[in-house]
Parts: sequence; structure tokens; C-alpha cells
Amino acid sequence: MQRIETLEDIALGLEALVALDGRLAAVHRASGDIPLRRNAPGFASLASIIVSQQVSRASADAIFGRLCRLIDPLTAENLLVAGQGPLVEAGLSRAKQRAMTGLAEHVAGGAIDLDALCALQAEEAITLMTALPGVGPWTAQVYLLVSAGHADVFPAGDVALQAAVAQALGWEVRPDASRLALEAESWRPWRSVAARLFWAYYREMRGREALAVG
Repeated sequence: MQRIETLEDIALGLEALVALDGRLAAVHRASGDIPLRRNAPGFASLASIIVSQQVSRASADAIFGRLCRLIDPLTAENLLVAGQGPLVEAGLSRAKQRAMTGLAEHVAGGAIDLDALCALQAEEAITLMTALPGVGPWTAQVYLLVSAGHADVFPAGDVALQAAVAQALGWEVRPDASRLALEAESWRPWRSVAARLFWAYYREMRGREALAVG
């Protein structure tokens, strides 16, 4: 299984993507640096992704930062011992509080091994992860992309990716997850690098919009 471990892996994937789809050469030129976006696998990594569901990156970083200060280190066992108080104080919604507690119970009880998941094929890992409370396809896919280093995962439900692809490829309407997943099929076996590319494009696109507004 191909893994994304270094910036050299990103460069290799980008070269292959441009060869697969010539439209991506212009996207790459407009995107600036493509970050590695890798975290160590485990409970804290998946917890950070749950926190980031349906909120801005700035809000997610602030909430997760508070949570890590309140529960240090952030492990499943420590979260269960701490109870709901730190989750409330950190600013998690009730749904995310339930998801975080449920995940901690599964991990601490040995029902799932988040490190071992990283060695599985993506489809099998996603099936196991989406059986967990509060973990949908987007959360599972992002975990495999940033924590496991899978090279061929594309979280098509990601709103930023949908907006970036629409802008970059000149689509009049932002695609839904189904349409974007179908488009991403042409970027196999480097869809995780394509996701990183379009996230970087989105960052640059938002920067240009902010400058235009200013």
C-alpha cells in the first residue's frame, strides 16, 4: 500500500496527477506549497477530526487547543476519568460530547485499535470506523488521509474540496459528494494528494477573496 510520509511523496504524487489530468497543472501553479498534513495516529488525532466537523479551521483549532489543555495528555482513558466537564468547557457541542465519550469508551475498552486500522485497506477501515459513534465517512476518510497516510483516499463530502474543485475546474455549481467522488476516480491512485492539492488551492482562493473584499 502506497503511503504519504514525506514531502517527496507529495511531489511524486503531484507529478503523477498532472500526467493523469492535465487540468491539474494550472491548479498546482495556483496553489503554492502543498503541506504534508500528517498527524500521528491514535485517539487524539481522531478526536481532533471529530472536533473539526462542520466548523471552521480556526474554531476547531481553538476548541481542540482548549481540550488538550484541560485533558493533558488527551487519551481515551484520561477523557473518561475527566468526565463531561472539560468537553463542555472546551466548547464542544452536545453531539460532539457524546461522540467523543463514545469513542473513548470503544478505544479504552479495546473494541477498536486506531493504530491497527491504519494497516487496513481503506474500504475495510472506513467500514469499521463508521460503526463508531459520531464517525461518518468524512471523518473516517480524513483520519486515513492525515493519520494513516493512505495515498488514495478522497473525502468528497468536504465542503472546502467541493468549492475548490468547482472554482479550479470552472464548474458553475459546487458539486455534491457523489459528483465529486466520481470526478476523483480519475485521480487514482493518488486521490489523497489530489485532496491536499485542492485544500491548498482553497487556501489560496480564500486569500484572494479576502484581498478582493479588502
